[in-house]
Amino acid sequence: MADTKRETERKYETTGETRLPDLTEVAGVSSVEDRGVMELDAVYYDTDDLRLAADSVTLRRRTGGDDAGWHLKLPVSPGVRDEIRAPTAATVPDPLAELVRSRTRGALLTPLVRLRSSRDVRHLVGARGELLAEVSVDSVTAERIGAQGATAHWTEVEVELADDGDPAFLDAVEKKLRAAGLRPAAWASKLAKALADTQPSPPQKKPKKAEEPKKAKRAKRAKDEQSASPAPTAGDHVLTYLRQQYDTLVAHDPAVRRDLPDAVHRMRVATRRLRSTFRTYRKVLDRTVTDPVAGELKWLARELGADRDQEVLDHRLRSRIAALPRPLVLGPVDARLRIWSVPRHHGSRHEVVAVLDSERYLDLLTALHALLADPPLLPAASRPAPKVLSKALRKDYARLAARMERALALPPGEDRDLALHKARKAAKRTRYAADAAGPALGKSAQRFAKRVKAVQSLLGDHQDSVVSRDALRELAVQAHAAGETAFTWGLLYGQEEAAAQTRERELPQAWAQASGPKLRAALGD
Repeated sequence: MADTKRETERKYETTGETRLPDLTEVAGVSSVEDRGVMELDAVYYDTDDLRLAADSVTLRRRTGGDDAGWHLKLPVSPGVRDEIRAPTAATVPDPLAELVRSRTRGALLTPLVRLRSSRDVRHLVGARGELLAEVSVDSVTAERIGAQGATAHWTEVEVELADDGDPAFLDAVEKKLRAAGLRPAAWASKLAKALADTQPSPPQKKPKKAEEPKKAKRAKRAKDEQSASPAPTAGDHVLTYLRQQYDTLVAHDPAVRRDLPDAVHRMRVATRRLRSTFRTYRKVLDRTVTDPVAGELKWLARELGADRDQEVLDHRLRSRIAALPRPLVLGPVDARLRIWSVPRHHGSRHEVVAVLDSERYLDLLTALHALLADPPLLPAASRPAPKVLSKALRKDYARLAARMERALALPPGEDRDLALHKARKAAKRTRYAADAAGPALGKSAQRFAKRVKAVQSLLGDHQDSVVSRDALRELAVQAHAAGETAFTWGLLYGQEEAAAQTRERELPQAWAQASGPKLRAALGD
């Protein structure tokens, strides 16, 4: 069974003359305890093309020390990683293999690098005897596994914050270490340095004959002209945005498997952004290639969203109930809500994980990776970004404007609710298009995206109210049939109806701000 530890650490380069300073002079440190030297031996695994290393993910099997076994480290933020551990086994344990599946996509994990470290450990202890941080001086030998194996040697200092420690303490330690001549390491992990230092050397080229001075100058000028970076094209911007969403999708796969908060929602949003971008920028990427992938993204979003939608609805109803004065909560309201909601959950996380383990999902990831590696670019992709992206954005805006005008012209009722829901979908697509175009179009597109997001939020809350009223009516019917009072459900229905009316009154002003002439002009309208 795998367990998880949040690891917050910093690494520092050393030289032969480096000596640790007196760390009792760091504020809060009462004593420094020498914990002795331990010998560590770890073998790191990856695919042949280093898919884990490319995402700063490390997977190793370690012997020695007090945490021998398999360790998977997933990046959280700079200097912070989640370390998931599993007992020693001959092969990669299934729980860890599953957590890297979105990155390996079925490729074999094989031994890559062996690191042997002699670790001299010290504990920084506070006045109450509590551990503040662990400081270690690691003498490392790295060996590349394989026929062209190479070795490297270095020494580094590592400072790891104690569990639940204040990251500001690491700043105080770093200040002391810097004063002693240590500098933050250029590498994020031992594996990253080992890969760089044991990289097989490329074949040596024969030296060229010395060029004549004039010829050398002409060659240098031509080289400088070639190295001048041209302005990013429309294709460059669209692909950058798509790669960001793909990376988000892949990175949240293990978070969903670990049942981390909001992971399903973020993964679902990434699928929507990918699909929306394919549709908006169809003049940049060939739809005959992107449409099948977009169809599979729609499938994935639907599978991820079934239980998520029910969770959002449950939370909204429970929040409404909790906000009521107790005298107005009549009958077994909490029990009735549980009876109603449980059958509507679709197997929860287990079914979602089954989707992530399916061949269909892995095929989708492989197709996305291949598409981004060799994108099906159309002629518009090579054109200047502002013109191409603003034209696509204006089309999405026009669709949104038509839907908003139609919805706002309708009288309150079911037809208007449906029209506002369609406008919400158009607002979401327009916002995603503006996000993708933002780096090319500048602050005008960013302001536009912000205003459209405000409209989308109002439309979203309105739709949530529509869905909630349907649920409340059903709950009232069930309560009545069971001989319970339906008073509380009727009261909540009235609150949701009033909330929807408030959103409808707020929409015209929000839409006017998002569709003002200055913003439209900034987008080339």
